[in-house]
Amino acid sequence: MIERTTVEALYRTYGATVQRRARALLGNDAEASDAVQDVFIRVLQSYSDFRGESSPMTWIYQITTNLCLNRIRDRRKRSDLQQAFAEEQPTAGRRLELTPDVRKLLAALPADVATAGVYYHLDGMTHEEIAGVLGVSRRTVGNLVLRFDQAAAKRFGERR
Repeated sequence: MIERTTVEALYRTYGATVQRRARALLGNDAEASDAVQDVFIRVLQSYSDFRGESSPMTWIYQITTNLCLNRIRDRRKRSDLQQAFAEEQPTAGRRLELTPDVRKLLAALPADVATAGVYYHLDGMTHEEIAGVLGVSRRTVGNLVLRFDQAAAKRFGERR
């Protein structure tokens, strides 16, 4: 495991660069700040995987880029799914109507996938909040929400 002082030194050295990169990719200061925290959590968790074949900045920059691109993809998928649900919704002004089709989808999914999908898409909870409620990692929540999104896209088709 990496020493805390090493992560602090990496943050002091590269934190501002990571923040600029995240802001450039995400276009939002608040989301970029969240991404910076996630980047350095990943650095902490995966430092043993760093082989030293490149500079730490190259490695951290790659982590930052991948994390931000995943957030952008997730944002797009979330938007597409919300749009698909909105098209199913007969009553204006509500975020999501649990139509019979949506209920059938929820019933057909494994319980953990359906629960994560409901918390994320209906309740608007963040991955971190869902992880706390379900007692799993944020990565697990991301996987569950992705499985939900894929099942919904398959059932309702791609709607753009």
